[in-house]
Amino acid sequence: MAAKLAVQLVTFNSREDLPGCLTSLAAQTFRDFEIHVLDNASADGTRAFLKEHRAELTVLEYAPCNLGFAAAHNRLLAGHAAEYVLFLNPDTELAPDCLERGVDRLSRHPECGSLSPKLWRLVVTDAERVRTHVLDSTGIYWLRNQRHLDRGSGEPDTGQYDRPAYVFGATGAASFYRRTCLADVAVDGEILDEDFFAYREDAELAWRAAWRGWRCVFDPAVTAWHVRRVLPENRRRTHPDINLHSVKNRWLLRFKDMPFSMYLRWFVPISLRDLAVVVYVPLCEPRSLMAFVSIARLLPRFLYKRRMVFARATVSRQEIEQWFYRPEMPFATGAENHAE
Repeated sequence: MAAKLAVQLVTFNSREDLPGCLTSLAAQTFRDFEIHVLDNASADGTRAFLKEHRAELTVLEYAPCNLGFAAAHNRLLAGHAAEYVLFLNPDTELAPDCLERGVDRLSRHPECGSLSPKLWRLVVTDAERVRTHVLDSTGIYWLRNQRHLDRGSGEPDTGQYDRPAYVFGATGAASFYRRTCLADVAVDGEILDEDFFAYREDAELAWRAAWRGWRCVFDPAVTAWHVRRVLPENRRRTHPDINLHSVKNRWLLRFKDMPFSMYLRWFVPISLRDLAVVVYVPLCEPRSLMAFVSIARLLPRFLYKRRMVFARATVSRQEIEQWFYRPEMPFATGAENHAE
């Protein structure tokens, strides 16, 4: 019989973070879960560590090369039938009741296809790992220039996000999903878009779920800590491959999920942001110029995916546009029935 929850970990040179992550999973009050791990060809001792801890893992796969975050999670999803799924980064550590509270919230609210925990910053130094109460994420929100950000990121937690709320989507570091939601939003059987490889795939998945009428709930009682290594202000110190995929996926997400009328409505802020990126890349980040080659190559495929997404949409453009005016919406305490 399948476990109620599958925790999915995709590792890539994650040796430093795995002990804390696995220790936090072992301490969970909720026990009806499995741990499924796929290693993306790590070269830092991650594979040896996972082999030593094989008994703690339900599934352990080794990829011959780096498949990417999206493809690796899709592969793990195909290998189990759990009712709920947690996409968990190995640089995240969970509070002991995180899984229990996350599964409980989703089980009581069938309108919610996903759940975003309250994430705090986990600060790593040479000597220790410090669990702070500086916020890392309380869910994804959007600006009208098509930037998506983490609510509360970098703010001291003074209780300003202590009420449940609907948010646009869950950040990829730790995101709970209802399996029926993931199946419902798939395009040609693909859950996370593998053309994204990594980065922004969580926001793109949130778009498709929104078009199908699913809600994402932020629950402040579901808590964890995350090492935030990629930040806009640290871009020049970020690995070039990360920056390249970030540039590429900015446009691919828009081509796939954003209605043209919405683009026209916010043409000025979007175009100013686009211009800033187009100027910045050749001057400061020339390796990311390959992103535009990839965009041109993938455009026909993404226009096909776009048709698939909009053909299955069950909500109006106006309902989606609400998210560009506010970062959250009031949470309905009474469960609603999701229209299949």
